Amino acid sequence: MESMLNKLKSTVTKVTADVTSAVMGNPVTREFEVGRHIASGGPGLCWRIYNGTKKSTKQEVAVFVFEKKTVDKYPKFEKDQIVDSLKRGVQQLTRLRHPRLLTVQHPLEESRDCLAFCTEPVFASLSNVLGQWENLPSPVPTDIKEYKLYDVETKYGLLQISEGLSFLHSGVKMVHGNLCLENIILNKSGAWKIMGFDFSISSTNPSDAEPKYTCKEWEPNLPPLCLPNPEYLAPEYILSVSCDSASDMYSLGVVMHAVFNEGKPVFQVNKHDIFKSFSRQLDQLSTMSPALLNKIPEEVREHVKMLLSVTPNVRPDADQMTKIPFFDDVGAVTLQYFDSLFQRDNLQKSQFYKGLPKVLPKLPKRVVVYRILPALNSEFVNPDMVPFVLPNVLLIAEECTKDEYVRLILPDLTPVFKQQEPIQASNMILLIFLQKMDLLLTKTPAEDIKNSVLPMVYRALEAPSVQIQELCLNIIPTFANLIEYTSMKNSLIPRIKSACLQTSSLAVRVNSLVCLGKILEYLDKWFVIDEILPFLQQIPSREPAVLMGVLGIYKCTFSHKKLGIPKEHLASKSLPHLVSLSIDNNLNLNQFNSFMVVIREMLSRMEAEHKTKLEQLHVMQEQQRSMNPGQQSEETKNPPSTGNQIDDIFGSTGVNGKENGAAASAPQPNRMSLTLEEKQRLAKEQEQAVKLRNQQPLAPQTIKAANTNNSQTKDLTSSLLNSMTSLSSLSLANPARPAPVQGTTIAAFPSPSPMMGTMGAPVSNGFNPTMGFQTGGMGMGMRPAGPGLYGGMATTTSTPNFGALAQNQGPIGQTNKAPDMSALDSLFIPSQPKVTLNQMGPKPTPGTNTPWLNQFGSAQNAQTQMQGASVGMGGMPSGFGMQANPFFSPQNFAQPAAAPSLNQSGIKQSASVNNDLKDLFG
Repeated sequence: MESMLNKLKSTVTKVTADVTSAVMGNPVTREFEVGRHIASGGPGLCWRIYNGTKKSTKQEVAVFVFEKKTVDKYPKFEKDQIVDSLKRGVQQLTRLRHPRLLTVQHPLEESRDCLAFCTEPVFASLSNVLGQWENLPSPVPTDIKEYKLYDVETKYGLLQISEGLSFLHSGVKMVHGNLCLENIILNKSGAWKIMGFDFSISSTNPSDAEPKYTCKEWEPNLPPLCLPNPEYLAPEYILSVSCDSASDMYSLGVVMHAVFNEGKPVFQVNKHDIFKSFSRQLDQLSTMSPALLNKIPEEVREHVKMLLSVTPNVRPDADQMTKIPFFDDVGAVTLQYFDSLFQRDNLQKSQFYKGLPKVLPKLPKRVVVYRILPALNSEFVNPDMVPFVLPNVLLIAEECTKDEYVRLILPDLTPVFKQQEPIQASNMILLIFLQKMDLLLTKTPAEDIKNSVLPMVYRALEAPSVQIQELCLNIIPTFANLIEYTSMKNSLIPRIKSACLQTSSLAVRVNSLVCLGKILEYLDKWFVIDEILPFLQQIPSREPAVLMGVLGIYKCTFSHKKLGIPKEHLASKSLPHLVSLSIDNNLNLNQFNSFMVVIREMLSRMEAEHKTKLEQLHVMQEQQRSMNPGQQSEETKNPPSTGNQIDDIFGSTGVNGKENGAAASAPQPNRMSLTLEEKQRLAKEQEQAVKLRNQQPLAPQTIKAANTNNSQTKDLTSSLLNSMTSLSSLSLANPARPAPVQGTTIAAFPSPSPMMGTMGAPVSNGFNPTMGFQTGGMGMGMRPAGPGLYGGMATTTSTPNFGALAQNQGPIGQTNKAPDMSALDSLFIPSQPKVTLNQMGPKPTPGTNTPWLNQFGSAQNAQTQMQGASVGMGGMPSGFGMQANPFFSPQNFAQPAAAPSLNQSGIKQSASVNNDLKDLFG
């Protein structure tokens, strides 16, 4: 590992040293930063090419450097000739400006050690690409070593050279004089450019129609860098010391031959005997064999043969070469059109861009990315052209890697994301982006999605176009996981809701609901319950598609393991809303069945959850009762304090009004509305009633007020008598009840565990799902209900029937033991055998009734069983009232029950009804 690091360090050091030594002291370095060595070019590949950047603008350039030490082997005179020749070529190139000529960005600068100038960014010379790697860095760059020319690149490259020669011959009246592979440069976009004007010859009569050129005689004793490349020179240049524009066309013919033959020219020239070589070459050209041109494409073979003719007049000129059918290739024509875009108006450009998507798939990726894409990106500055250019750019982006997309495409797309003017073009841009949103989300970095893509999506949701809104709603779920929760909650969801409520398009409204349903999993449970579900009730329309969308959101929320709907919300909001929607006349049978399936699932889960809660409460209650069996007798001897009395009457609510246990799930409006003073007053009444129970009992015939100075107790007694009389009249009118069965007792104090029967089933009111309740009364007698709605040993409090007192008058005795309450049974079931509370035990109830089987029982049975509810000492009736179950008749019970406070050890027993009344009223 250490050796590799040392090797890397030495390589970096060497490269840095080479670059530094190459341009050190040259004025070019004042304005340009010189990078790594990338290629070579020019006569004899003597120019080293480095990449670089302009310090002020960070503009990318290529830096050509000629190191004078490479010609130190020559005498000073020849060395100066070489330098002068190179300087002349660069100066000539700097003066010429044409798209087919290499563009000079900074003129030639000379220092003691080198010559340097800057041009447009360059990839390599054509000679490098075709395998001539002299003066290249070691090792040879991989991109040059593996570079292969595509047919379209070759065709268009040769066309570009022909156009460049046409410019020189017709426009400048100049002969290049040294057209060869070394002097053809491929810029970074892949365009072929001409350089190397070291041996160019200008016309002596540029104003005349027929220009004349003066040619220098070949001097074989000069250094090679002071002479053109003889392998590409026309025969007349050497043999007759004459040249004209046709001489460059011969050079073009040799270049075309070399391009199709891996860089090899037509003939190899012996530079030591150049005249003899050219004489032999002249003979071969006169009788050219077909094998010499067999690698050249057939459609251009004849043209190349004409270019290599020994007779200059036979050779086609540059302008004629640009029009040959070989260059009519669709790819070459496309590239040529891009190079002339600056000459076109918007209408011509738009027509061209519309047909471009059909051509792009036929072109090589390298050509598309490095030749076409830069031209397309340059059109983004023209707002009117963006809708025509953008589809092509996104089509190219699909073929790019993520790195290429981020580096070559995204920087130019970022301003387009924010474009809003003109409005018509902006809408088209939104539409195009939405159609390609999967591409943008796949290749755009997360930070750019947040800063550029999402604001565009928000704008699309508010667009006036229905088509744009639909597309936007369809694509939002595909990238919802990339959106921050805060942005989704504060920006995205409100816009979706607004689009759903304000639109007049059914498609937008339905798509809004579908979109919300798909992104529910990315939302918080309570946000869905507080914001999404209430929003569903605001939707004004009742089309079947809208209703099914609403149902879908309810179903997704209800069934999703992360979300879910609490049973309280199900009972109070979700189910009522769904039930009302399910009977809409617009729904067909299948849609109605879908509603009912969801409603049943919700009911089942609500029942199961509440039943489980009540079972747990009951288990805790049973455990507390088994742990404190003697608590009741102690409470009988020592009445509870005022604070305990308040808890006995109101359960564990206390002054804070917070309920625990089974009472939490039953509605208790009266209890919650009492003030602290009222609670204390009722506690005092309860304490007074306990004291009265220890006094000498009076016969029922001569019932008197227990204490005249206790007006509060009198008021309470009158209230109880009035309530009981009305209840007894109802009970006497009822038919015979089922025989009582043995049941369990209820704890004397509220417990957090559920009220349950001996069989472990939670108590139910028969109509609603299982719900907790508490009984009222201060040590009042309790009796079990017979089998019915609760399916077994469910317990209810018994209410004395004062309407039957006249039938049950008897001697009243006083006893010190716990009184027997068996006489109360005759008040409720006179036609059945009496069963005392002492005989009742935790025995299983015969029968297999269940809450679901009995919930659809007759009203008579429901009314009969509900008559077992007791009235508490505080004047608050207990049991299930009309508010708890709206299906009951209003005259049964008007208010829900208050929580009782019963002794842990069991329920107090009375010997007779008279004793019980005596205990209550003295």
